[in-house]
Parts: sequence; structure tokens; C-alpha cells
Amino acid sequence: MSQPHAAASSFLALYLRVIGLLKPDRPVVVAVSLANLLVAAIAFVEPMLFGRVVDLLTGAVPTGDGPLGGTAGILLLWAIVGLGGIGLSILVAWQADRLAHRRRLGAFAAFFEHVLQLPPAFHDATHSARLLKIMLTGADHLFAVWLGFFREHLASLVSLVVLLPLTLVLNWRLALLLIALVLLFAVVTGIVVHKTHTMQWEVESHHSDLAQRAGDALGNVVLIQSFVRLGAEVRALQDITRRLLGAQFPVLGWWALLTVLTRAGSTVATLAMFALGAVLVRANLTTVGEVVTFMGFATLLIGKLESVLGFARALFFQKPALDEFFGVLDTVAAVRDRPGAVDLGVARGAVRFEGVRFGYRPGKPALHDLTLDVPAGTRVAIVGHSGSGKSTALALLLRLYDPDAGRILIDGRDIRDVTLESLRRNIGVVFQHSTLFQRSIADNLRIGKPDATDEELERAARLAQAHEFIAALPEGYATLLGERGARLSGGERQRLAIARAILKDPPILLMDEATSALDARTEARLQEALRAVMKGRTVFVIAHRLSTIRDVDLVLVLDQGRLVEQGTYDELVAKGGAFAALVRAQLFVEPPDPTVVAATG
Repeated sequence: MSQPHAAASSFLALYLRVIGLLKPDRPVVVAVSLANLLVAAIAFVEPMLFGRVVDLLTGAVPTGDGPLGGTAGILLLWAIVGLGGIGLSILVAWQADRLAHRRRLGAFAAFFEHVLQLPPAFHDATHSARLLKIMLTGADHLFAVWLGFFREHLASLVSLVVLLPLTLVLNWRLALLLIALVLLFAVVTGIVVHKTHTMQWEVESHHSDLAQRAGDALGNVVLIQSFVRLGAEVRALQDITRRLLGAQFPVLGWWALLTVLTRAGSTVATLAMFALGAVLVRANLTTVGEVVTFMGFATLLIGKLESVLGFARALFFQKPALDEFFGVLDTVAAVRDRPGAVDLGVARGAVRFEGVRFGYRPGKPALHDLTLDVPAGTRVAIVGHSGSGKSTALALLLRLYDPDAGRILIDGRDIRDVTLESLRRNIGVVFQHSTLFQRSIADNLRIGKPDATDEELERAARLAQAHEFIAALPEGYATLLGERGARLSGGERQRLAIARAILKDPPILLMDEATSALDARTEARLQEALRAVMKGRTVFVIAHRLSTIRDVDLVLVLDQGRLVEQGTYDELVAKGGAFAALVRAQLFVEPPDPTVVAATG
């Protein structure tokens, strides 16, 4: 998460970055900006016309020749200008609304796509509820800034930065008073921002903690109810709320003070303009019409200053959330396509690890110099104690992470030289903990093959021993699953995950404890189907029940990240080494398997 920066520079940088996101709609932005400039100019022209009318009525200036020389002509021009300003304002509001809504959804989609590409390490460290809060809040704040920019901020900035100095031409004495008012406002606002911007960061951090805590609780309702944690969770949420309010109230107090000072300054400025105008009129240094004009300018600028204050206040409170939003967008995925990466095409499935070393934390390798050669179509089992590096090896092959040293090749090509999409298109995965979307069964199965026919769905489900329980559901394959497949048992979720991988029909198949949630009878039936599915594919199987890997072509034994043995099942049992010890250990904790008993004698 990003940290608070120096207030002035970061405010400007953040604002420019937010406005920079409008580039895809540049023609509309230019048109609406020009309309805003005209609106700002018209706002300054109206007080000048008013002052001119007053001078004509009081005889301070003579009536000129031509249609605009008299009072009627000025009033007509005033009406035309006013109606033109109304029309332009309607155009600005209409287009600004459409543009802001369109870009908000675009920013939401860009954030969503970026987050889905970030590596597992990022998601392991960042709660999904926190990310959801950052995405929704950030997109809403972007919308508010864009809408405010076109409706108010641009015209206000033009009035203050461009048109205000032009008043020096009309009467520099009155103009200096206006400029002094603006400078005083800027100084006071800067002081308040400086004193509160760090405090607001703390507030936003508490908001994120609140979202994370609530999301964590909602995702574990059964656990909370089972362990009678309702009261404790509510108290924890209330504690975060108290800390949030304790941090927020001082910030609100400072900004309330600024609002009061601004309104008081407006009153003082109006009185000062009257007083200075009266003095200048008596000294014949200005006319009543000019004083009226500058009173109009003062009223206008006070309104603009209040608008700018509203903008500064809104951006101030939005800034931490926007910084979080951009902080996630600026997170660079450790695993991404290299420049010039090519499409892998349809792989044959030959896999080679060459001196692969990898660690999740510095100084603690999970794999040490792993080297192995797996010809296409080979069925490989990876076994070892928990933490030996089995799942890590498959994660590296899927390129969820990149090795710290060495390389992995498919069909002789370094997987870092091919696009991630084409690599993962060639690999099917069945995870130990089956993951499902809150969608229909058919939608979940089609994740790997969106164009699969109903007949293909049923065939894959039958092979995975899933068709029978699916057909028994009231809506069959159209049945909507609960969040993460909560409406199904663990075994049913696992069979759907296997059916999903079968339907994808990849040349390389990774199965991480794919049958761990199945009973022995279902697993035995599924193993028969899987043998047919595995034919002709390169398959990597992580298995807890060693009896299920009897027919694989190659067994790899990992111990603390090192490859200590490799060979066929029978060769390793006969060798009497690490694998044989694993087999003997299982005989004492599981009912004896006839094939294992026969192999171990």
C-alpha cells in the first residue's frame, strides 16, 4: 500500500493522473473543455455588462452610437450572452455525465483485469474484501473527480488563473483586493491540508481494515457460528469503528473551521470591496458602474472559491482511497509476458527442469537445483512429505511464479519466452482444494472450453464420476452453485474440478491431490476413468495415497526441496530407500492395499 506524500505536490500529481485517464475520450474532453472556457468567460462578461448598464443609467458614460451603444442594446446583448451560457452549461453537464460514467466503468474494468493478473503472492498478502473495497471506492472517487472537473473545477480554475489577472486592466486597485482574497484563501487551505493529510491516511487505513474484517467474517460464517464467535467478531468490528471515528473527527474539525473562515472571509471581502469602491468613487478614480462590476466579480469569485474549497475538501478525503487504487494499479506482476513472447501453439508435452531453484522467502529455498526430463506422454507422480516442494514444482510449471535460478522448458522452449495465455492454454489443472464460481455447473465446467457442447459436458462429467449426482439435482447442469461451490460436498466439488480439466483436453495435466476428498469406492472407479484420460498426455500427479500411483511411468521423490529418488514404482520399492519408507509408513495408517502388499512382499 502506498504512503502519504508531501501534500501540495502529491495533490497536483494525483489530480493530473486522474484527469490523464480521460485520454481514450480525448475528442469529447477537448469539446467539453472548450465549452467550459466559454462558460467561464461568460460568467465574467455578465458583471461587466451590468456595470456598463449602471454607468449608462447614471450618466457616468455617454450613450454611444450603434445598436449596442444604448441601454437597450446592452440589455439585449446581456440576454444573448446569458442564454448562450445556459445552453453551454447544459451541454457541459450532459456530456460530462456520460463521459464520467463511461470512464468510471472503464477504470473499474482496467483495475479488475490488472488484479486478476497479479501473482498469488500478492493475493496471499491482500484480502479479497480489501481489494473489492479499493476497486469500488476508487472507481466512485474517479467518477466524482471527473464530473466535478467538467461541471465546476475547470471553469473555476480558468476564472482564478486566467480571467482574474485580466481584471487588472479594468481597475488595478479593485483587482488587487480580489487577488489578495484569493491568495489568503489559498494559504489558509494549504495550512489545513498540511495539518490533516497524514491523519486522513490513518482514517482510510481504518476503512480498509473495516472492509477486510467484515469480509473475513462473512466468508467464514459457519466457523463463527460453530465456535460461538458472534460476539467477539462484532466487538472487533466495533473496535475498528471506534478507532476510525477517533481518527476522523479531528480531520472534520479542521475542515469545518476552514469552511467557517471562508464564509467569514467572503463577508469581509464584500465589505472591503464596498469600502474601497466608495473611496475610489469619491476620488474620481472609478465609476459606480465599475464598482458594481467588481462587486459582481467578487460575488462570482467567492462562489468560485467556495467551489474550489468543495473540490479541495472532496479530493482531500478521496486522496487516500485514490492512492490505494493507483497503488494496486502500479503493482508490477512478477510473472508477465516478456517482450517478444510468442504463442506456444499446441504443445506435444515434453517437460524439462534444468537446475531450478526457487524460494518463497529469501534465504529459504523451497526447491534446490531440480533437474529432470519428462518426455511427452509420460505419467509422473511426485511424492514426499508436506513441505517437500511438490506443489511448488507444479506452480512453477504453470508459471504462477518464476524460478530464482534455472529454467523450465516445454518442447525445448523456455516457458518464459512464450505468452502466459498460450502456456496455460496447454495445461489443465486439478487443485487439491477445488475452486468453483457461484455460477451454474455448466458454466463452471466450460471455464476451460467455453464452446463445449452439452454432449461434451456430459461425457467429461461421466468420466469424472460426476454425472450421476448432477443429474439428480433439480436443475441438472443448470444448477447454480453457492459461493465457492458451498452447496456441494467436498467430493462433488472435486469431481467437478476433474471433469473441468478433462473437458479442457490439454496436452499437459497437473493433478494436485485430485482425489483426496473422495471415498475409496468412488476413487477406485475414478482411477479407472483417469487412466484412459491420461493416455497420450503428459501428466504430473501429486498423490497422498501411494496406492493410486501404481501405474505411473515415473515416480519423483522430493525431500526438503531436493529430488532424492526417481524411477518406477516397483524400482523404488525394491530399492528400499525414501519411497519405500513412505510406502511402509502408509501401511500402518491405512487399510492395506493389495497392490502395495504385493509390491512390498
